[in-house]
Amino acid sequence: GKNELLFADWMAALPGSLHSTPLTNLAIPGSHDSFSFYIDEASPVGPEQPETVQNFVSVFGTVAKKLMRKWLATQTMNFTSQLGAGIRYFDLRISTKPRDPDNELYFAHGLFSAKVKEGLEEINAFLTEHPKEVVFLDFNHFYGMQKYHHEKLVQMLKDTYGNKMCPAIFAHEVTLQYLWEKEHQVLVFYHSPVAVEVAFLWPGQMMPAPWANTTDPEKLIQFLQASITERRKKGSFFISQVVLTPKASTVVKGVASGLRETITERALPAMMEWVRTQKAGESGVNIITADFVELGDFISTVIKLNYALDEGEDDTT
Repeated sequence: GKNELLFADWMAALPGSLHSTPLTNLAIPGSHDSFSFYIDEASPVGPEQPETVQNFVSVFGTVAKKLMRKWLATQTMNFTSQLGAGIRYFDLRISTKPRDPDNELYFAHGLFSAKVKEGLEEINAFLTEHPKEVVFLDFNHFYGMQKYHHEKLVQMLKDTYGNKMCPAIFAHEVTLQYLWEKEHQVLVFYHSPVAVEVAFLWPGQMMPAPWANTTDPEKLIQFLQASITERRKKGSFFISQVVLTPKASTVVKGVASGLRETITERALPAMMEWVRTQKAGESGVNIITADFVELGDFISTVIKLNYALDEGEDDTT
């Protein structure tokens, strides 16, 4: 419905005073494991899964995959819907398939999912229609990739985005104003040494994403607070992952209901309260990622933090 496109142009709509604010100082909603909604139950299990999961699947076949899908599909919205809803940061894991004659590249999360090329094109189509919106593509895990796979991916980025990609510069120089003037709309972060040789790949360390690795909402919030306090000396972008990690025992207990009901919804009120009380700005949050971005006004809550910045409630240095 109309609601889905409510935040399709939220960057374009930001108050003029924020157009020259570094993007490192704005609050930007992102999705964790952004491509898992495409998980394909018929595809083999991803190479990064532990032995036990691989055995589980070889014994139980499709049933196991259907159950796994419930736990692994952290996003229910496809690309275009996430963008229309306001998501501007994507957490991307790339994989090859074993013995694949086509050397195709896939977005991976537990089970193989969409072809990378199609996903990149879907994002590009949105950006062409919304010329003032800017996305962060964070390629942070690579599975089964040789040098030529990386070369293929870099070429694919070139072919798809061309001048839309912003070359790596000092993070604090990246403002909406700057990007709009240069007609750049994509910042690609690439967590591999390959990044050094390519002007439009930003090194992974400029997008740190400390991970709490806990099932406990209180511990998660303490961790998020502490990591923000340490954050800003680095002059980089920064991710707060409002993400709880299921323990194996939780998975078994909740396997029928899935991750969403078992973990996320129970912990949601405390996690949302934390997001609501954050500040954007130099000593505050930047990119905030969550698992079920459509729940609990997550996206609008993050975007709203920027409006407090405009009213001068925060340090504007």
